[in-house]
Amino acid sequence: MSKRSEQNQATAGAAKPTPAKRASAAKKATPAKKTAAAKKTAPATKATKAAKVTKATKATKATQAPKAKPESHTALVRRARRINRELAEVYSYAHPELDFENPFELLVATVLSAQTTDLRVNQTTPRLFAAYPTPEDLAAANPEEVEELIRPTGFFRAKTKSIMGLATALRDNHGGEVPGRIEDLVKLPGVGRKTAFVVLGNAFGVPGITVDTHFGRLVRRWKWTEETDPVKVEAAIAELFPKSEWTMLSHRVIFHGRRICHSRKPACGACPIADLCPSYGEGETDPEKAKKLLKYEMGGLPGQRLKPPPDYPGKPAPPLGAA
Repeated sequence: MSKRSEQNQATAGAAKPTPAKRASAAKKATPAKKTAAAKKTAPATKATKAAKVTKATKATKATQAPKAKPESHTALVRRARRINRELAEVYSYAHPELDFENPFELLVATVLSAQTTDLRVNQTTPRLFAAYPTPEDLAAANPEEVEELIRPTGFFRAKTKSIMGLATALRDNHGGEVPGRIEDLVKLPGVGRKTAFVVLGNAFGVPGITVDTHFGRLVRRWKWTEETDPVKVEAAIAELFPKSEWTMLSHRVIFHGRRICHSRKPACGACPIADLCPSYGEGETDPEKAKKLLKYEMGGLPGQRLKPPPDYPGKPAPPLGAA
C-alpha cells in the first residue's frame, strides 16, 4: 500500500467518530442541556415553594390565633339580669296578652292559643264565654256548636275536644274550680307545662317560666342556653333568675319577641338591648328601616287584647270582623 492510501484511510477514520466516542460526547452534552432547562424552571419552582410557605404560615397563624374565652356562668348571670332590667324599663306595662276575667277563662283561652295568635283568640272567646261561662256549661255543650264558635282559632275539632274535656274534668274532679297546682293542671286535657304556668302565674300569682316559641327563640339568641326542649330551657333559665322574677321575665321576653326581635327579620337597629345581644346583626341594623319592622304599640298599631289593662300605652285590638 502506498503512503497516500495510508494517509487517506487515517483521514477517513478521524472524520467518522466511533459509536463509543458518540456516546461519550452525548454524556458530556447532557448536563449542559439539563442545566439550561433547570435554569428556565427555577423561577417557577421558587414561586411554588414561596406560595406553599405562605399558605402554611397563614394556616399556622390561623390555628394559633387566640380564641375568645367562653362566657363564665357569673358573667352570663350578670348579662341576663341586666337584659331583664332593661326590658322591664321598656315594657313596664308587660302583661298576659289574652283577655280573661277569671282562671277558667284564662285556662280555656290559653289552650285555644296553640297554633294561632292571642289576637285571634281574644276576638273569638267573647262569644264562647257568653254561651258557656262556667265549666259546667261548657262540659254540657253540644260539640258541634262549640266547634263553630272557636273555628277562627284553627284546629277547632281537636281544641273543642280539649276544652270540653278539661271542663268536664273541672266539673267532676275539682268542684268546677281551676286547681292552683301544676300537678293537677297538667293532668287536664290539652294542658301542658306552658299552659299551666300561664294560669298559675297570672291567675294565682305562682311564679313560673312560660316557654313559648318567642321565649325559646330569644333566650337562644341571647346565648342564655342552647337547649331546644322546653322543659330543659325552663330549667336552664330558672338557674339565672330568682323565682320572684320568673312570671314577669316571661312576659317581657315574649313582648320583645313579638314586637322587636322577630323570628325572620329582627329589628336590630331599633333594639334597646342591642349592646347586650351576641346575635346583633342577624336582622335589619339600619335604624330607620328597623323602625318600620316594629309591631303593635311599638309601631303605632293595635295590640292583641280587646280589653288591655289600664296602663297599656297602645290601642285596643278590634273585635272579630271589624274593618
